[in-house]
Amino acid sequence: METLRIAATALRAHKMRSFLTLLGVIIGVMTVVAVVSIISGLNNYISEKVFQLNPDVYGVTKFGIITSREQFLEAVKRKDLTWYDYKAVQERCGLCDMVGASHGTRAAVKRGAKKLAGVRTAGTTANMAELNNLDLEAGRFFTPTEERRSALVAVIGADVRDELFPGLDPIGRTIWIANQPMRVIGLLRKQGSVLGQSQDKVQYIPISTWRKRFGVRESIDIFVKAKNGVAGVDASMDDVRVILRSRRRTAFRDDDPFAAVTAEALQMLWKGISAGMFSLMILISSISLIVGGIVIMNIMLVSVVERTREIGVRRAIGATRRNIRGQFLTEAILLSLGGGIAGVILGVLISKSISTFSPMPTLVRPSLVLAGLLISVVTGVLAGVFPAVRASKLPPVEALRYE
Repeated sequence: METLRIAATALRAHKMRSFLTLLGVIIGVMTVVAVVSIISGLNNYISEKVFQLNPDVYGVTKFGIITSREQFLEAVKRKDLTWYDYKAVQERCGLCDMVGASHGTRAAVKRGAKKLAGVRTAGTTANMAELNNLDLEAGRFFTPTEERRSALVAVIGADVRDELFPGLDPIGRTIWIANQPMRVIGLLRKQGSVLGQSQDKVQYIPISTWRKRFGVRESIDIFVKAKNGVAGVDASMDDVRVILRSRRRTAFRDDDPFAAVTAEALQMLWKGISAGMFSLMILISSISLIVGGIVIMNIMLVSVVERTREIGVRRAIGATRRNIRGQFLTEAILLSLGGGIAGVILGVLISKSISTFSPMPTLVRPSLVLAGLLISVVTGVLAGVFPAVRASKLPPVEALRYE
């Protein structure tokens, strides 16, 4: 306690110098907390809201996950997946527990004088609500009977409701999609935005209705729920591969003329992207911490020189080298810890401000706060070791004579 008191007194004697010394640590810790909270929030949001496939559900599409120009050019050459491909998988796949299909485009939706353009319009089978984890706030999804009869019904997102039915319950009311009146039977729960892109500007209609209104010129997406849960995904995918390759008469050594997308693959893709962003920002914040540590070391060395006579007096009245090392090391740790506390507070405030005033989600966990404080303490220890050792090695007699 005496060491802490002496260290705190020494720091209070030069308040402005101490504050300026802390800036590097404050900026570094603040950046770490803010960046990690943003990336954690994005990971959590995308895992729960954007990548909506169940672990035992996978998609079969023409393009799949494209990560390079070469992959895109190769995918463009593939034939479209057709309605007959979907029916073949549905009828012949013995390891598929459920098979669904989806078409997609962007279309305008109207109600009276109100109009909303660029709405993601998906024509799907009736089981897509279960396959894609669609969460309804009100109403219901369309039934297999409505799908077979090409019923003019729609399930809309929150943005469509807010634009066309402000302050009204949309269930049972009529909207116009592709110049056709459609009755709203369901309202999706609000999802929010990811990187500025709204997840609520969407509407679902039966796939048979979609095909009549928009045509069948685009490739279809097939969604499959595997039998036996997650453990059966690989076997189910192999079964689907055999069916589709045989329909296209694909040679044994040729690549699949389609691509499979799993929840795990989507998560790995996003983790790769977020890991790159995380590494870049951690590198930037590390530079701030290194600069902050160097400044602390420099100030502590200056403090050793300024207090040489004080060190000599303490040694003369019985202080050991260990006491001197502890005093200066404690001062360095207090300096950096103070910067760490300020950096954590600023980082949390920035994180909260971002989630409040922008569509980007953030997540601050207690472990992140502890990590920020730990980083600051480690910085203080590393920066204070050399000055503390140097102070402890000053000869008492020489220190007493120092002017």
